[in-house]
Amino acid sequence: MRKIGIKIFTFYVLFLFVATSCVGTKINKNKILVTNVPVKDQNLDSIAITNTPILFDLVSEGEKWVDSVYNGMSLDEKIGQLFMIAAYSNKDAKHYAAIDKLIQENKIGGLIFFQGGPVRQAKLTNRYQALSKTPLFIGIDAEWGLGMRIDSTYRYPWNMTLGAIQDMQLIEKLGTQMGMQSKRLGLQFNFAPVLDINSNPKNPIIGFRSFGEDKFKVTDHAIALMKGIQSQDIFATGKHFPGHGDTSKDSHKELPTINASRERLEELEFYPYHKMFHEGLSSVMVGHLNVPSLESRPNFPSSLSYNIVTNVLQKELGFKGLIFTDALNMKGVSDFKVPSEVNFEAFMAGNDILLFPENVPATIQKFKLAFSLDLFTEERLAFSVKKILKFKYKAGLNSYKPIETENLYSDLNLVSNEALQYQLYENAITVLKNTDAVLPIKNLDKQKIAYVKIGDDNNDKYVSTLQKYADVTVVDDKNIDSLQVKLSSYTTVIIGYHKSDIAFKNDDLRVDELLKIVALAKNNNVILNVFAKPYSLLAFDNFDSIEGLVVSYQNSPISQIVSAELIFGAIEAKGKLPVSINSFFKVNDGLSTEKLNRLGFTTAENVGMNSQILSKIDGIANKAIADKMTPGIQVLVAKAGKVIYQKSFGYHTYDKKIKVQNSDIYDVASLTKILGTLPNVMIAYDQHKINLGTTLGSMSPIFKDSNKQNISFKDLLSHYAGLPAGLPFYKAALNKSKKPSEDYFRKIPEVNFTKQLGDSLFIRNDFSDTIMKMIVKSKISIKKEYKYSDLTFMILKDYLEKTTGKTLDVLIQENFYRSLGMNNSSFNPLAKFDKNRIPPTETDAYFRHQLLQGYVNDLTAALEGGVSGHAGVFSNAMDVAKIMELYLQKGSYGNQQYFSEKTFDDFNTCYFCAEGNRRGVGFDKPQLGTSGPTCGCASMTSFGHTGYTGTMAWADPETQIVYVFLSNRTFPVATENRLSKANIRENIQQVIYDAIIR
Repeated sequence: MRKIGIKIFTFYVLFLFVATSCVGTKINKNKILVTNVPVKDQNLDSIAITNTPILFDLVSEGEKWVDSVYNGMSLDEKIGQLFMIAAYSNKDAKHYAAIDKLIQENKIGGLIFFQGGPVRQAKLTNRYQALSKTPLFIGIDAEWGLGMRIDSTYRYPWNMTLGAIQDMQLIEKLGTQMGMQSKRLGLQFNFAPVLDINSNPKNPIIGFRSFGEDKFKVTDHAIALMKGIQSQDIFATGKHFPGHGDTSKDSHKELPTINASRERLEELEFYPYHKMFHEGLSSVMVGHLNVPSLESRPNFPSSLSYNIVTNVLQKELGFKGLIFTDALNMKGVSDFKVPSEVNFEAFMAGNDILLFPENVPATIQKFKLAFSLDLFTEERLAFSVKKILKFKYKAGLNSYKPIETENLYSDLNLVSNEALQYQLYENAITVLKNTDAVLPIKNLDKQKIAYVKIGDDNNDKYVSTLQKYADVTVVDDKNIDSLQVKLSSYTTVIIGYHKSDIAFKNDDLRVDELLKIVALAKNNNVILNVFAKPYSLLAFDNFDSIEGLVVSYQNSPISQIVSAELIFGAIEAKGKLPVSINSFFKVNDGLSTEKLNRLGFTTAENVGMNSQILSKIDGIANKAIADKMTPGIQVLVAKAGKVIYQKSFGYHTYDKKIKVQNSDIYDVASLTKILGTLPNVMIAYDQHKINLGTTLGSMSPIFKDSNKQNISFKDLLSHYAGLPAGLPFYKAALNKSKKPSEDYFRKIPEVNFTKQLGDSLFIRNDFSDTIMKMIVKSKISIKKEYKYSDLTFMILKDYLEKTTGKTLDVLIQENFYRSLGMNNSSFNPLAKFDKNRIPPTETDAYFRHQLLQGYVNDLTAALEGGVSGHAGVFSNAMDVAKIMELYLQKGSYGNQQYFSEKTFDDFNTCYFCAEGNRRGVGFDKPQLGTSGPTCGCASMTSFGHTGYTGTMAWADPETQIVYVFLSNRTFPVATENRLSKANIRENIQQVIYDAIIR
């Protein structure tokens, strides 16, 4: 009697439970039958949707497989298919064994993976699939890529960042990459995209996970992402139905309420679903939401509502794909009832798969008891289970193959991920204010720029990239007043607001941060750049004092790089605001900015090159260092105006104390000819002060009546004038004992002895006159033939200084370096830069008898006080690339025309190639026969120069490639040039050309 009483009581409880939770139930002969489940009026043989790219009108083999598997299942196995259990690959053996048990004993149908690593997850997936009689569904919640959940994988921008992008092809491309990575990891489902329209700025859980507040933009982005994902045979999942955007509560912690009318839901929240269903969305996830306009029971979760899941989603909206609950461990639903009741009621509401359920064994027992009592029918069970099996067949699980773990890490982290990341941020970053066209920053020679950091996250990439464009000084002080004093002399202040790029962290402006920004904006010309979600701007009362306002959305390294590019005009602003900011900025606001032709940054693949091939440069450079051809190297490669490779190798010296950095400054030796002297000569040529026929005697009166007076400008700069390669000028400064004469040298600076050529060594200021006299008197070759000569550029330096009244070091700064942003380039660098940034070139044991660090290596240039026409410039690879890019753009850079295109073409012409002289006018040119400085792969229109210290700068108009190689191969002594004999520079250039995708 007691057992009968318990059974009757159990039946009564279940009766009340189902009767109160299912709309439209009927009682017939002691049976409770759910009448509104779409069984009789739905075709179970097809869940195809119009225009869907994933069709489920299965061929006969598929139908046979589904029916065969289903008919061969026990009741436990059928019920088990409804459960997708949480799994981790970063837990211990106890967890793995627990999953094993659920698979073997409870016959679960799928797993949703959370934290862990890709290889560990793949191995566990293989393990779990091997244990399961019916192949498992494997899913992941990877809204912005696998990196959302798994370490060592790629993390793409948040949806709100993507919402600023106007090019849907980029979003679809992103979805395709996400789908490829999911497939490689053995997944069938990615629970994305989010379809929630974030109409409530205070939403604590959706926010940046939404594409924005505009239903049309949200829908367009979601469709594009879905198409990309599903193109790789990965099922996309729209979420969180009926819409989680208009709430200020987190369903992980409590049950949020959506107080929207049915009409508003139809107009706004349902809009993306209507469109997505038409486009072929595979599955939907139902959120845990209290929606009074759709569910009459107070505080009743939408995921458990028959009216919402079945009547609205399936019947009214016509969705025929798989339906998932949101995670059933979330407080928004788990606090509603005990787990087994929550899970059972979710099934009875019309969901197909119960995601992250708790207490699966107890739930299965509840299902079996309910089934034995006819509380749900075989038809209802078959409806979901056969649908699940059809998806499994479509996913290819009928012929499952284990995941190949070899090369898995590299396959998931292809360079194409980073290439796309650059494109996404280039299209997302948004400019909201640009008073007086403060963006992009122009006229660098008239600017003095400071950077101030706000926020507590990293800003390294932003600052380092800003400093590649201009001399940007980082200024810091906790006290606002003293900070303002420090900033008073700056023309522009860039404020970067940097908050963590890790999901779900609070990135709202603190009061003290807000006050600091406001105070600085009142007293300075400010560009505010926000590396956080746009809602952080809600804290501002107005933006009147801010001249430039940029939203960069996230604080990722690539976001920082791309944002710095925008500040200086290497890219234009394209993004549109995905949400409104009070009454100041509306959704879809976003200004375009001018694009200046300055060098930018990207991956090789974005400009048609192969980064894997380019990586071979590393091996060549490292071998040169290992074989002690040079202690350190800088290499830069740019194509089509974008730097695609910039690395430094080795150390300043062989003692390996100071590593070479990209910002370090090398003695570039003869690159000075085209970096320092030639640009100024081209200005004079452009101004018609000289021409190709101008004679040396008319250019410089000191050559009148000399054996050089009739040398033409063209011959002079083509090294076709018969001048000697060099002269022993230093001998004129020696005494009879062949030691530095006291007539010419001092240990400390004195009047008329201010030119320094080493530590405690100063030369008489007029020694340059002695040098020029020696050049005038020197012999020239009678036979007209090519002969390389440093004297050419020493003559040109003298010409420039006498015709302009300014020294060459001043001229190059005024005419080029300052406006180009070559803030790491100068003659005599010790006057401007820290000595530790300058690798030494040689231990001079023949004249200066000291370590040459920051003093020009070339002795003749040193005798001119470090400023000569043929040597003396110190620079780094980035700065050298700028002037090479200026040449490549035929005199234009930063939208400033320095000299005409014709002038450049005149100088880049080989006038004597027919006579065997490969030189242009000032420029070196590629191989002519077997002679030349390049790999033989560069075009004949290419040009550049090499330097004695182990340097090379080369540009090719046909491929739009700039190549810079800097080293100090002369250290510690300039003996055999092993770097040149081993063709290190040429071999690297060959790799660059090999990397071009043809």
